[in-house]
Amino acid sequence: MAKLTLDSTIKLKSGYDIPLLGYGLWQTAPEQATEVVTEALKLGYRHVDSAASYRNEGGAAAGIRQLASSVPRESIFFTSKVRKVNYELTKAQVDKTLKETGFDYIDLMLLHAPYGGSEARKGGWKALVEAVEEGKVRSIGVSNYGVHHLDELERHIAELEQERGGPGKGGILSVGQYEIHPWCARNDITEWLKKRGVAIEAYSPLVRGERWDEPVLKKLAEKYGKSQAQVLLRWSLQKGYIPLPKSVTPERIRANADVFDFELTDAEVSELETDGYNPVCWDPTIIKLDE
Repeated sequence: MAKLTLDSTIKLKSGYDIPLLGYGLWQTAPEQATEVVTEALKLGYRHVDSAASYRNEGGAAAGIRQLASSVPRESIFFTSKVRKVNYELTKAQVDKTLKETGFDYIDLMLLHAPYGGSEARKGGWKALVEAVEEGKVRSIGVSNYGVHHLDELERHIAELEQERGGPGKGGILSVGQYEIHPWCARNDITEWLKKRGVAIEAYSPLVRGERWDEPVLKKLAEKYGKSQAQVLLRWSLQKGYIPLPKSVTPERIRANADVFDFELTDAEVSELETDGYNPVCWDPTIIKLDE
């Protein structure tokens, strides 16, 4: 594979570039978000992942503004997510996120989970499509959608194209974000997304530290002289995913970006992956369409 660096990006279906390594802000206090985002940007991160439900969008944005003279806003890829999904709530959340951050646009807005039923999901997606058309959001996607939800979304996009005037009017699914790691590979979902050219983001790529010293992981860390966390991030990158590690410790923030000077073999990537289904976070992918 081509050599990756901290500056590596891929082009989304929307036409915008997204950095391959992100910095996650789940469970980061608002006041702390400013400090850690500033630290991450100083270390070279250019991709920040927040959400309305994290309540730290404003803190993250403050960290971005602190370095605006040396790291301009246009060089940062900022993501947020809509937790309560329907047409009205999604439209309102986009505007609230813009107000909270003070940004002119959001790089990526995701529907955070598929709760609410089919009509609500379709309405939420339509609101994101309109936000793109209005210049408020650049790229859109979903998080925690199972294959059945993704199939439904594809139908909704086709319906919106008919209702709103033709091809492209149903919106472009650019990103899917999921808990993904060797103990929860979600190959059914990732194959669906890859087939359609949708970028895949991996949250909790370090499994919340619950798999330290697993034999294969420990062996690979020792072989490459890297931490087990770094091996997991490298696995994610080599699978073609965009990992979103989260830490509030400067040394770990730095270490999580130091994953571009080694490469696992294809055999090692396969060896590390299990056939288990062991998520460590919430799992909305399994809810029924009417939930």
